[in-house]
Amino acid sequence: MTTDPQIPADFATLLADDADTGGAAVPPIVQTSLFTFDSVDAMEAAFRAPDRTPIYTRGVNPTVRAFERKLAALERAEDARGFASGMGAISATLLGLLRTGDRLVCVRHVYPDAYRLMTGLVDRMGIETTFVDGTDLSAVRGALPGARLLYLESPTSLTFDVLDLPALAGIAREAGAISVIDNSWASPAFQRPIEAGIDLVVHSASKYLSGHSDTVAGVVCGRADLITEINRVAYASLGAKLSPFDAWLLVRGMRTLPMRMRRHHASGLAIAGRLAAHPAVAEVRHPGLGGGANGTGLSGWSGLFSFRLHGGAAAARQLCDRLGLIRLGVSWGGHESLAFPTQLGLIQPGLTNSFHAFGVPDDMVRLSIGLEDVEDLWRDLEAALEPLEASQEVQPEPID
Repeated sequence: MTTDPQIPADFATLLADDADTGGAAVPPIVQTSLFTFDSVDAMEAAFRAPDRTPIYTRGVNPTVRAFERKLAALERAEDARGFASGMGAISATLLGLLRTGDRLVCVRHVYPDAYRLMTGLVDRMGIETTFVDGTDLSAVRGALPGARLLYLESPTSLTFDVLDLPALAGIAREAGAISVIDNSWASPAFQRPIEAGIDLVVHSASKYLSGHSDTVAGVVCGRADLITEINRVAYASLGAKLSPFDAWLLVRGMRTLPMRMRRHHASGLAIAGRLAAHPAVAEVRHPGLGGGANGTGLSGWSGLFSFRLHGGAAAARQLCDRLGLIRLGVSWGGHESLAFPTQLGLIQPGLTNSFHAFGVPDDMVRLSIGLEDVEDLWRDLEAALEPLEASQEVQPEPID
């Protein structure tokens, strides 16, 4: 693909258009815990349609529903459900669709907390998880027979491997498995998995959908029958509701999604290319460098990628300590640029995650390129890299 990102022509209009606001230019925040009724008949009618009628804000709220409808429109989904975090969305999806004795197939290098959910709580429920290399279609095809669900990320966490979504969706469909993907990295601006045949899409809405690092939220969207099942089994019971104020922040933040994603695309690709040419850098893991992603469903790149240094883990730590404009932080997708050394993801006491399980090295640095001027960001990185040029070591071992 070219370096010019492609965003659907109707995105800006979908994001700017707000229906059913009573004439308000901005949808109001319906900040209430409950809704009252004029009669028992009216209340009974609401109880017969609890997924559509406001009764209690842990169920349906008009402001939250405005966010859900907008995200569903962007993802070309039939319906959506918002949550208080990305893990709330992932947990409700897995716990709402899986039963004791089921088997789950998941790609390697998945989000660490999703990995812990699958190998912890889901495992205790008597549900087996099989991890496979998502880039190996034959391995996925071999693992899927008898599985209830295929869980994907593309690009994958930290390694940023791009998966062939149309092919994987077809393999899941042939095996009778529900396909689910975390689309937080690309956002619906650059990847629309449902158009590729995926059944459900989850997001950490805290990332690019919000874009301002002021919201923690999640969402799942896709087939209406599957959203109904998640609502029936898990949504209300788990209680991970999205608040009206956070939903309002998300609707506001998403208005600038196309513009922000174009900036993340251009700046991230520029920084990744310069890092790849720097003598202190051993490897850059950015989907836009190398062979591209034709046929996979990606139409652009976000600003999140990783790189490794010849000097190993000590050099990665030194570089992060020398950064100034780029700050250290665990999240990504906001207006600010952030760095995260993977060695910190390997030291959490008593916790095993996908970093440990699939050989993520401790010499890797993850970068989230924000909305600052790209030349200012490069000056910050270049100054941090300068003392590392003289301490090169052998090429690091490849990531599994």
